[in-house]
Amino acid sequence: MNKLRFIPPLDPGFQPAVLFNRRYVAAAKASGKSEPLIIGLERENGLFSRYETVVKSAVDADTLHYAERVVKFLLWARGGWRIYVCGPKEIGRQIALDYSQTGKRSFDVQLMSRVYERPFEVITTGRELIPAEKETTAASGGHLEGCRLGFDLGASDYKIAAVKDGEVVFSDEFPWNPRDQVDPNYHYEHLHGGLRKAAAHLPRVDAIGGSSAGVIVANKIMVASLFRAVPPEKFDAAKNIFLRLRDEWQVPLEVANDGDVTALAGAMSLKTNGMLGIAMGSSEAAGFINAKGGMTGWLSELAFAPVDYDPKAAADEWSGDRGVGALYFSQQAVNKLLPAAKIKLPQKMGLPERLKEVQNLMANGDARAAKIYETIGVYFAYTIPHYADFFDFTHLLILGRLTTGKGGDIILTRARELLQAEFPEAAGKIQLHVPDEKSRRVGQAVAAASLPAIKNEWQP
Repeated sequence: MNKLRFIPPLDPGFQPAVLFNRRYVAAAKASGKSEPLIIGLERENGLFSRYETVVKSAVDADTLHYAERVVKFLLWARGGWRIYVCGPKEIGRQIALDYSQTGKRSFDVQLMSRVYERPFEVITTGRELIPAEKETTAASGGHLEGCRLGFDLGASDYKIAAVKDGEVVFSDEFPWNPRDQVDPNYHYEHLHGGLRKAAAHLPRVDAIGGSSAGVIVANKIMVASLFRAVPPEKFDAAKNIFLRLRDEWQVPLEVANDGDVTALAGAMSLKTNGMLGIAMGSSEAAGFINAKGGMTGWLSELAFAPVDYDPKAAADEWSGDRGVGALYFSQQAVNKLLPAAKIKLPQKMGLPERLKEVQNLMANGDARAAKIYETIGVYFAYTIPHYADFFDFTHLLILGRLTTGKGGDIILTRARELLQAEFPEAAGKIQLHVPDEKSRRVGQAVAAASLPAIKNEWQP
């Protein structure tokens, strides 16, 4: 177990992934008996990502644990339908066993197969046979000319903005309950209605841009918790909801993962690149703008990426895995910490309402609520350098409902203090940014509006 200098007040068992990983690698190198481990991930169109590290030559339980957790993080950070493992054979065998249809990571296998529409597989290979890295960078929005609509879809509300030549002329939030709806027409009609209301504030509509939780490929939703209740036989209608909107409005339309739009919003407002965006809302959304100012096509679904190696950590209700980001940086984190904070709320109360109750307590100076936010602040301080081990960024934008109000101030103040004390190199390299209160809530819809380019002759 890693000994922490700073212990989360409501979660003393917290075992930061960054400490385990770094200490393991240091021990492997110091042993004099280590060897390279290369993990490759192949995704659409032959794109290929590589990650290189070292492990102990004599494979032990810590080695297998380290390798599996790194694979899990990479899979959700970068994506892939095929994993290559180049290293000790025992590691390859264990990864193949875990990441199979009947293994303990069957959820990940099934989701990646669905995302990339390819059977998932693990290949153990030698260094000379592992493919070379092949990445791509796509332009990342920033188009402000003309009359645009932007939307941001969340689990408890969706936000709509009307933007004219870069100026917001209308923005609002609309409540909804998409996760319990079996008919995708519910989602379509709500979104279409919000767009019509926003369009009334513009002389015309030249383009529509969107931000949504989930995995989006070519403007199609491949996986999203917003459509969890939609049965398989109706999912094609859900998957193509944005294409349907594009055809209805007859204008250019582009939709990106809400995390990528978070990063885009930060890059646009700060006029800089190398941006990781973290939105702490109904779940954890993340996105990445690289040093060249482009989107990489990586999944950046950090809600499923492990940040805590405590074997007793809470399990995610969807994936079944323990210690993943959604339970540390979203309203789910608040709900998880309620018992330890000795705050009792009605059992039937939903997570958005629970967060509001805690925010109200915080506004009234409740010490129990403050402990929740302090705990999340400690989580965040230990997770920022963990993210930096996998993403090359110098700016970190934080927003979302969890960061609003006095509680959000506690999270960020505590994170900054502990980051400086525990990881001074990361603190010196990475700047933390927080937009103002209004931008936290509707900024993504505005940034999303800038995604599509307006062409003289639009073709669907």
